Amino acid sequence: MSGMYAEKQMISGINYDQQALDNMSTAVLVFDHSQQLVYMNPAAEVIFQVSQKRILGTSAEHLLAGSSELMASFTRAVKHGAQYTEREQQLDLPEGKKLTIDCTFTPLFEPGAKLSMLVEINSLERHKRISREEALITQHHLTKTVMRGLAHEINNPLGGLRGAAQLLEKELSDKGLREYTGIIIEEADRLQKLLSRILGPNKIPKKKYINIHELLHHVRKLVSVESTGVTIKFDYDPSIPELYIDQDQLIQAILNIVRNAVQATNGKGKIILKTRIGRYYTIGSKQHKLVARIDVIDNGPGIPADMLEKIFYPMVTGRAEGTGLGLSIAQSIINNHGGIIECDSKEGETRFSIVLPMEVTDDD
Repeated sequence: MSGMYAEKQMISGINYDQQALDNMSTAVLVFDHSQQLVYMNPAAEVIFQVSQKRILGTSAEHLLAGSSELMASFTRAVKHGAQYTEREQQLDLPEGKKLTIDCTFTPLFEPGAKLSMLVEINSLERHKRISREEALITQHHLTKTVMRGLAHEINNPLGGLRGAAQLLEKELSDKGLREYTGIIIEEADRLQKLLSRILGPNKIPKKKYINIHELLHHVRKLVSVESTGVTIKFDYDPSIPELYIDQDQLIQAILNIVRNAVQATNGKGKIILKTRIGRYYTIGSKQHKLVARIDVIDNGPGIPADMLEKIFYPMVTGRAEGTGLGLSIAQSIINNHGGIIECDSKEGETRFSIVLPMEVTDDD
């Protein structure tokens, strides 16, 4: 990738293709001959959590201050006019955060001009997250396919069993015996409902433009009535525009997650509903310029590490009284909207993040 830029002989502020760089998922920085930042693309703005306008003119030494290896490679690339790559280095970010990256330094030459430098930053965490999401989406689709086949195999004999019980009930004169056939019919109906819940929503989403904060306010009111001991706070980004979604399905998905949070805190904890806009976000293998992120954060005991990779599977639950269907159904709904639900958990903080693309596609 870096070689392509070198071949084009781009130079800061003159020949580099800004539109191409703006659309890259790789973070790109361009420094002039005095090692001052003259360009950063949107992906780099996301990593450094700052707009290009506010950071232009910053020195390379300041931006790479947290890693002597990175700065040393920058200096070597300038001195020798050659490309250098550092792998699995720690990059210091705002608020004390660190990011593991691969970083490539490519000198840019042009006749009659002084050498400038193009720096490419690849977040290893990002690649791990994308791989994890792709595996999660693939596994979720595979599980749904298997469950649909299983449901079909169960539904046929179940329907026959229910029909036979109804016919038998009509032939029985003994009221006590008819109670038994009634139990068979009720249990058959219960199993059919359970199968429907396992399969999740099978209706095409009826989408329209919805204010996500009004929807969250509705969920908040519902849960507050059900669980008076829990504290639900909000941290909203008012700049998020209306989203093209199925209101009823999104309410169900978010309600399932919030109710899980209530149960995790035994109905006495604190829950935060938080919204933010994400830029250049990849869901599975598809990149979106803008996404809306809805976080449901609770202060419960956390999810055990061995459960974290399984919580979106049907019938997987850490509670004796749970069905293990709430999160699976929520994931199905969000997947049907082109999004994904992610989860991070540690003791005292569990965060479920619903990520929804903001652009309207032809499929919508």
